[in-house]
Amino acid sequence: MKNRFFPLFLVLVLLGFNASAIKKIQGKVIGNGAGITNATVSNLSGSRSAATNRAGEYTIILEDSDQELRFQAPGYYRQRLSIGTKSILNVKLILDPIATKKLAAAELARNKTKQQIRIRGIKDPGMKTLEGDPTADIVSYNVMSTRTPGVMAGEATASMQKPTIRRMPIRRNERNAYRSESNTESYKPIQENGFIAPNKTPLSTFSIDVDAAAYSNVRRYLNNGALPPKDAVRIEEMVNYFNYDYSQPGGNDPVNIGTEIAAAPWNPQHKLVKISLQARRINTASLPAANLVFLIDVSGSMAESNKLPLLISSFKLLTDQLRPNDRVAIVVYAGRTELVLPSTPGSAKTTIKDALDKLMAGGGTAGGKGLEMAYKVAAGNFIKKGNNRIILATDGDFNVGASSDQEMENLIEEKRKSGIFLTVLGYGMGNIKDSKMETLADKGNGNYAYIDNISEARKVLINEFGGTLFTVAKDVKLQVEFNPSKVQAYRLIGYENRLLADEDFNNDRKDAGDMGAGHTVTAFYEVIPFGVKSGFTPFIDPLKYQKQEIMASNNGSPEMLTVKLRYKQPDGHQSKLLQKTLLDKNSPFDKASEEFRFAAAVAEFGLLLRQSEYKRDASFEQVIRMAQAAKGKDTEGYRAEFINLVKSTALLAKDLLSIENTNKFNEKN
Repeated sequence: MKNRFFPLFLVLVLLGFNASAIKKIQGKVIGNGAGITNATVSNLSGSRSAATNRAGEYTIILEDSDQELRFQAPGYYRQRLSIGTKSILNVKLILDPIATKKLAAAELARNKTKQQIRIRGIKDPGMKTLEGDPTADIVSYNVMSTRTPGVMAGEATASMQKPTIRRMPIRRNERNAYRSESNTESYKPIQENGFIAPNKTPLSTFSIDVDAAAYSNVRRYLNNGALPPKDAVRIEEMVNYFNYDYSQPGGNDPVNIGTEIAAAPWNPQHKLVKISLQARRINTASLPAANLVFLIDVSGSMAESNKLPLLISSFKLLTDQLRPNDRVAIVVYAGRTELVLPSTPGSAKTTIKDALDKLMAGGGTAGGKGLEMAYKVAAGNFIKKGNNRIILATDGDFNVGASSDQEMENLIEEKRKSGIFLTVLGYGMGNIKDSKMETLADKGNGNYAYIDNISEARKVLINEFGGTLFTVAKDVKLQVEFNPSKVQAYRLIGYENRLLADEDFNNDRKDAGDMGAGHTVTAFYEVIPFGVKSGFTPFIDPLKYQKQEIMASNNGSPEMLTVKLRYKQPDGHQSKLLQKTLLDKNSPFDKASEEFRFAAAVAEFGLLLRQSEYKRDASFEQVIRMAQAAKGKDTEGYRAEFINLVKSTALLAKDLLSIENTNKFNEKN
């Protein structure tokens, strides 16, 4: 026992952790004697969750304040158990017969070919029962359980004994992540930006990005006990997940530019330059009237508990924020597209919520037709000088009609000319089409967020209501010119999917990112100062046909770089230019602002998760120290959550590395 305890204790000491801050709980979720695959285990707030494996086993990392666990699976009563001092917690879920019948009825209604569903251990008129068949299964579905006297809705009593429903098996993939055998998650490949010599390429041009989907998606992987795929880690979205206290714009411009410089924490020989943008904050009551269309994916792939049920709860939160002069319509799509709620005043909150409560999942995924109808409904209720926006909620799994990224891109590019903006909310796991949703938001003058729990829905749709839904500047582009007498080489950290050609900066026909009310944008450049020896310095052979001049470090200008920004008004077509210079200076990292240091900690965490070749001296321990020292006020607790996430990831990475080394040893022997 001592030998098993010592390594974990040593890890905690070396990492400087508060041992009471986190704890690991393991166990098994069973039903009728068999493990339940892909059941959801979570804390009561939903901020930490895990899915069971093929055998019904789970591992979840919690904070010390978490005292209860919730267990749920489609077709079963939910259960809540107290943790106490236990580190192993097993539970038996009880089948809900009413929910099972609804599951079966919904599946039969969806399946036009009237194929029989196979349900193990339940007899129902008109349905074939396969008693004891180990291959029997049923499609996961939205469960609406009823209240039993003395029992909370959807929760079980220990005396109930019912058979189980099998679900899709899952397996551990090569990156140690539990995934469904039918997992089809997709991410755009990311080729990390390298160092560039400014004497050959002095300009760096890119579209801004206010999306934060990558952070919550990465958090979902880590809280489920898995390291995320490298391409799921978009560092700029992780950094921009957090709010920063930047200076508000002055004058008539809706956005302000800020700059700061300090030593790079993971490579002190290099410098780190932060470029920040702050959009003007607007009081919610002063925002223009909204014409919203909720475009909701109710296809079969949305049947999981962390998809449609969470989606409905999210939109109810948003409904509570609506004002009487706002309007909402609801369009749903599955095998067909339907307008389930005509444009309705924001004051009719009960009517809107009732329409949401009636939604059920089933059928194909005609996403293209759904978008076309949503744009038509939005155009029919267009508010001049108002906020006309479609809010698409989906797992991104389009498979009927226009489905390829290019087809969807062409459709959105055509529709955005109407002055209607697009917000994309991603839900679920196992078949998330991150690449498709990112494309939709990028091309539709909008933003993209991933909702992994109700707390994230509250952040996106309540705390950041204005930034999410009300655009104050569109087609925002940045172009940075570096002074080669001060900069030997530079590297933009992240934004790989947002790079633009230099000539696109002055081209007002070229689409770019949009900023909502109160939004902040942060971008980092890692800079190799002139004269510093570095293995990352690009080497170029001497030119044959022109003279290659070496610029002196004292060419007369103290400027390191110039930042130029272009933006358009939300209803405008001509851009306006803003610019700001940054003077070169030597500044230690610990003297930088709190905002700089915290954002740098998040960026370093991203470098570690990507296993970047540029991470040099980066470590989880350093990220934790930096973030703790720069946590600041943290009124909403997002920064504290980040620190705990890094602590959990450090333990997880060591645990998975240990498993990987053990497997390699076993293979050799």
